[in-house]
Amino acid sequence: MNLGSLAVRNIRRNSTRTFLTALGVAVAVVSFVLLRTTLSAWLTGVEHAAEDRLATMNKITFVMPLPRRYYDEFNGARGTVEGVKAATFQTWFGAKHPTRTAEFFANIAVETDTFFDVYSDMAVPADRLAAWKENRQGAIIGDALSKQFGWNVGDEITLTGTIFPGDWKFRIEGIYTATRRAVDRSQFLFHYDYLNQSIPETRRDVIGWISCTIDGASRGAEIANRIDHLFEEQEIQTKTLSEKALQQEFVGSASAILTALDVVSMVIMLIMMLILGNTIAMSVRERTHEYGVLLAIGFRPHHIAAFVAGEAVAIGLLGGAVGLLVAYPLVQQGLGRYLEENMGSFFPYFRIPPSVAVIAIALAVTLAALAAVIPAWRAARLNAVEALRRLG
Repeated sequence: MNLGSLAVRNIRRNSTRTFLTALGVAVAVVSFVLLRTTLSAWLTGVEHAAEDRLATMNKITFVMPLPRRYYDEFNGARGTVEGVKAATFQTWFGAKHPTRTAEFFANIAVETDTFFDVYSDMAVPADRLAAWKENRQGAIIGDALSKQFGWNVGDEITLTGTIFPGDWKFRIEGIYTATRRAVDRSQFLFHYDYLNQSIPETRRDVIGWISCTIDGASRGAEIANRIDHLFEEQEIQTKTLSEKALQQEFVGSASAILTALDVVSMVIMLIMMLILGNTIAMSVRERTHEYGVLLAIGFRPHHIAAFVAGEAVAIGLLGGAVGLLVAYPLVQQGLGRYLEENMGSFFPYFRIPPSVAVIAIALAVTLAALAAVIPAWRAARLNAVEALRRLG
């Protein structure tokens, strides 16, 4: 028997208060883990983006198109730009499921010949890829989108156009899986030619952006400048960035939100510390007489302080452990699975990082110890005689 074991055993004396306090700590830990996991998921696109893949877009804004001939000049008979290994192009389609219009997913018209050469981190079985290329109305979808809508290979589906009005019929020819965390697993990809030949002539032969892979991430800036120089004298200039730089721009546009989440996560833990500090202070007041007895039989003031701090740390550790046990099924298996399958464009990978779990439990214990500083200090300053006179 020692002071540590006594402190742990002592938290059971008022089980209701201990339960509620530990529950408060657990709720704070779950909230902290949720917010920090959201931050981590938001930044996953930057951390795992391909640095050897470039995107060329309209210099004014990403939403304005480029002429189709830009791709032909970029990747035409004269060959690709020096340093570029493979190139493709894409156009945002913006259609919706006819009966589930509130559910967002990326649907994009792509150049079929080289798209999966450029996006090699999207794996498609060879036979399904071949079938897709042969079917003008064929589509390839992500495995998360397949689960979201229950679509399977061979299904005939119809999407309702928004940017390009009308009912658009497709046949699911393949399902891709991601080999990189940053890849959106809920995309809907189909033939650009199907779109281009089905719209009014005045809207034809424009594309959204050009993507390419290069022969070395270290040459990204050099090759990007060479691409933009190619169109410098054209009526529409271009801006070329690495995929990682694009993700950083996107994250930067939401920096205020990310900072707010960061601050709120720490505020929640500080509130937990104040609640726990109040609980420990109440406990010290109730046990003043007991501490007087301990002092009278030979315990030193630092023993009393250690007794109080040990009780606080035990509650913090208990609440932190319970919080993590709840966070994994709630945040990772529940909310995380839902976001990956229904909001893959924003959260392609939503899992609790091990570092967040470690920080959460460390903060719970550390803040619990800090919460006990003032109550422990006051307990250590008690006079044995005066403490024995108090009844609570």
